Amino acid sequence: MNDFSEFEMEGEILEEQDSGVWLSIGDLMSGLLMFFALLFVTTQLQLHHKYEDVQRLEGELQAKTKEVEELKTDLQAKIDELDKYQKAFQDLPLILLAQLDTKMGGSDLSVDPKTGDVSIADRILFDLGSAELKPEGKAFLQQFIPAYSQIIFSTDDFRTMVTRVIIEGHTSSDGDEYSNMDLSLQRSLSVAEYISSQMSFPNQDNFKTKILAAGRGEIDADKTRDNPSDRKVVFRFQLKPPDWQQLLDSN
Repeated sequence: MNDFSEFEMEGEILEEQDSGVWLSIGDLMSGLLMFFALLFVTTQLQLHHKYEDVQRLEGELQAKTKEVEELKTDLQAKIDELDKYQKAFQDLPLILLAQLDTKMGGSDLSVDPKTGDVSIADRILFDLGSAELKPEGKAFLQQFIPAYSQIIFSTDDFRTMVTRVIIEGHTSSDGDEYSNMDLSLQRSLSVAEYISSQMSFPNQDNFKTKILAAGRGEIDADKTRDNPSDRKVVFRFQLKPPDWQQLLDSN
């Protein structure tokens, strides 16, 4: 009887121990479950923040990409403008040469195909040592100036590009240097005055605003001899340079 009672007590003790073991395992599993749940939530929150960061970065990247595309478009427009200027710069002397050759072929003038400088021998316009235009000189200008100015105002590019038409007087090295300088200036002024006040042609008013008289004397002349070809009047373009600063600012 006593043995049976002891056996029952031992059974109760074992049940209590088993119950305690299972309770501990349950607590452990609950704790692990809670841990993984917190870990999952934390991971989800971190992923959500990362996703928001990615979305923000994508937005910034799209904005930067759009900005770069706009800059590329603007830069290409500036490059096209410079290309257009370069083409006009190259075309103007050639067009001038072709047009003057057609309208005034055989005249005592020459056109530089690179710069467009038009050189007119002084014997066409003046007597030796004189700054007064000859009748033949006036007749020459009546033919030359309308053709010359028509080319300048033939396109908006040419009109804008040519800021000045400098009328330069040149002499040979014969004679006094000071006198030659004065004579060259007086001759250029005579030509400018005749164009401004004694001629009538299309775009005359606009052309007058561009002309500028200048004397070069014997600066460009052959100093070793009296060369008749040094005595001349030169019509020279002063061209508007490209706006490099605007292009740099655009970049």
